[in-house]
Amino acid sequence: MTRTLPDSPPASLPLASRTDQLVGSVIDSSTSLLHRQTHDIVRFAMGSPAAEAIPAATLAAIGSEYLGPTSYSAFDYAATEGDPPLREALLAMLSGTSDETTADRLTITAGGMQGLDLACKLFVDPGDLVVVESPTYTNGSATALSYGARLLEAPVDEDGLVVEALPELVAQVGRTPKAIYTIPTFQNPSGATLSLERRHALLKLARCWGSVVIDDDPYGLLRFQGDPLPTLRELGAGDPLVFSVRTFSKILAPGLRVGWVDTAPELQQLLINAKQAMDTCTNLPGQRLVTGFLAGGHLSQHLATQRDRYRERKVAMQRSLQEHFGDSARWTDPEGGFFLWMTLENGVDTQALFEVALAEGVAFIPGPAFSPGGNFHDALRLCFASTAPDRTAEGIARLRRAVDRLIPPTSAGAATSACTTGRAGAASDA
Repeated sequence: MTRTLPDSPPASLPLASRTDQLVGSVIDSSTSLLHRQTHDIVRFAMGSPAAEAIPAATLAAIGSEYLGPTSYSAFDYAATEGDPPLREALLAMLSGTSDETTADRLTITAGGMQGLDLACKLFVDPGDLVVVESPTYTNGSATALSYGARLLEAPVDEDGLVVEALPELVAQVGRTPKAIYTIPTFQNPSGATLSLERRHALLKLARCWGSVVIDDDPYGLLRFQGDPLPTLRELGAGDPLVFSVRTFSKILAPGLRVGWVDTAPELQQLLINAKQAMDTCTNLPGQRLVTGFLAGGHLSQHLATQRDRYRERKVAMQRSLQEHFGDSARWTDPEGGFFLWMTLENGVDTQALFEVALAEGVAFIPGPAFSPGGNFHDALRLCFASTAPDRTAEGIARLRRAVDRLIPPTSAGAATSACTTGRAGAASDA
């Protein structure tokens, strides 16, 4: 999948030097690309909840109460740190969980992406070293780049970020990182979960180096099998070096653009100052909808339903992959979240595959989109969460046909077994 770049701006424009690092998002751009297609496409590309997973009817009913014709205050400015009723409902929601917290640590954000932007705004200077997982979430690494970071890619395996590789990688660069960006639970794109041993090791390293851990965990509440692990927020026990980013985008609805960050209390005024220079406040109607959903007691049953649905869809995708690819590919086996990370064994470049697959009627995100250095040409990300099992079966069959168009007929057949271990990333200094 190639990036479509606009015409170069006129040389006379006094652009900031940082514009060279505004790389954009292949993932987000795929939304516009898919909207332009006129033929049927099975969409494994965007990491969105299933359409039927969004509780639209409940939210509409809440809207009639919270956003009715006389609800003038719901359309006003909100407190920058978040609407007080939402903050209260969120504290109640988190009580007794691994992310239990206090009001002086919470700041409501415009989705998880604003949380990542705030983290980089507060901690990353031009030229600072930032460790990112490889593969990693495109928008997270792009945010660090937009603040002038120098990125150090570190490998991922079936137990998440390979923390034990960090000292040698950092030694090769010759300076310690200012921040370490990690998606510890059901990682995007691999689906891997950072083991408990590595969580402890990561915090120990961060304290040794004085590095901020940007703890991005949008999927932690979507565990559908296995035993939960304590979050980095809990293990950090209030450590100011842990900057936790959360969102309602994956568990409720992405269009609400409501999330939160959990940080040391002494950072909250800085966060407020930074956010006031961005957008003054998170949109209040969205905050009120989330408040009504939480206060109305809807979240627990909603999450239970989604966990069952996503487990079924993951299994359906793996079954179809086994049928059509066998041992000509391998893929991860996540215990929650949205994604499988698939690696092809036949030499097909997934960027070249994207255009062919789109013509066949199936969309995915090619592996190089998840590496600042453009690695993983043999890999791709598939979102299983947004597609029903029957459509998934059709989509994987279309993907198989697309792959067969790019390899010699003698090697196009599927075999009978598959490896479901994680795909390790390649470490590089981008």
